[in-house]
Amino acid sequence: MNDATSKLLYERACRHLPGGVNSPVRSFRSVGCTPRFIAAAHGSHITDVDGNEMIDYVCSWGPGILGHAHPAVLEKVKSACDAGLTYGAPTAREVEMAELLSELIPSMEVSRLVSSGTEAVMSAIRVARGYTGRDKIIKFQGCYHGHSDGLLVKAGSAALTTNVPDSAGVPADFVRHTLVAQYNDEQSVRDAFEANPDGIAAVIVEPVAANMGVVLPAGGFLRFLREITHKYNALLIFDEVITGFRLALGGAQEYYGVTPDLTTLGKIIGGGMPVGAYGGKAEIMRSVSPDGPVYQAGTLSGNPIATAAGLATLNILRSDPDIYRRLEEKTQRLKAAFLSAGRGIHINQVGSLMSVFFTDRPVVDYASAAASDTAAYAGYFRYLLERNIYVAPSQFEALFVSDAHSDEDLERTCQVIEEYFSHGICLSGN
Repeated sequence: MNDATSKLLYERACRHLPGGVNSPVRSFRSVGCTPRFIAAAHGSHITDVDGNEMIDYVCSWGPGILGHAHPAVLEKVKSACDAGLTYGAPTAREVEMAELLSELIPSMEVSRLVSSGTEAVMSAIRVARGYTGRDKIIKFQGCYHGHSDGLLVKAGSAALTTNVPDSAGVPADFVRHTLVAQYNDEQSVRDAFEANPDGIAAVIVEPVAANMGVVLPAGGFLRFLREITHKYNALLIFDEVITGFRLALGGAQEYYGVTPDLTTLGKIIGGGMPVGAYGGKAEIMRSVSPDGPVYQAGTLSGNPIATAAGLATLNILRSDPDIYRRLEEKTQRLKAAFLSAGRGIHINQVGSLMSVFFTDRPVVDYASAAASDTAAYAGYFRYLLERNIYVAPSQFEALFVSDAHSDEDLERTCQVIEEYFSHGICLSGN
């Protein structure tokens, strides 16, 4: 694979951008190669600046559920651009988005649009604290909720592949109210509540952890969280930045039948454009300014271009009830290829989310995910990339499947997977 232009761009980028990138996982450091600079994307394929066309299983980290540059979405975006890019004033599409979110995710009776998943989660935590009058929150080791100070503790995503497990620059006082429990470990949650029976404002969780790789909730775990938060008069927050509209039209809360008090959503509701939202029960959300004392604002919140793209995307999903069956079948086809050919690996999959862990043990929490052989994953990543298949450049991210992935895409990917393991490549990563 020719990557000369990407290498030149990376050299230039390193002079003016930290690590040569604008988000750490893009640096490819954990897989030992140079990042590919993307020039265009259509359907299930992306093309880099050197002209390499690749089958894409990153899908912009989730929102590309319809594939890249979907014609109906682009049409709405182009039309919206003709009317101006931003107003800093209300638009009809903001109202339509709030109504649609409430229809598709009934627990989001009232919502507020923001500009990113990080901002959505940060704001939801503030609402939980303001509404309950309590300061402490519980998060889970390995779950990533964006890079706001109070949540960058025992985080997942790119934080797992850097040499700083939490983050420099976060004062201890900012995180002293953040309690860390173990995902899928009910007793660790009980212990936190028993030690702080009147002090916990909320439990925040990725209902399917997707930032230490995909880790599914154990049977009954999410329902347990619902019950214990009720018991202690705390709120339950589902971070559905990844799972929202991925597992079902109503997100993970519909898929698993557990209703949170607050929900956070990310870029998928903007069709891939910068956007986020948080919302929940009306009684709770009425505490947000200007209705209540919890302040949050943003000039670009409800951006007219992002809402145009998001409404187009969500309406396509709503109008095609068969899409989630297709996504599941495509993802299970890839899973079957790995299980048939692979050795020394473990596969976690739900809906159109999947992770290949280079370990021979089940991955059920942070500790078992972190025990995976990252050197072996790096070798697997490079093998696929050289054959024009683009997967996440980190053991601790998800593989995403889109509706645009064709039979030919899947067949080619399954063939490369079989070739990779048939070469006798093992956990050494060679």
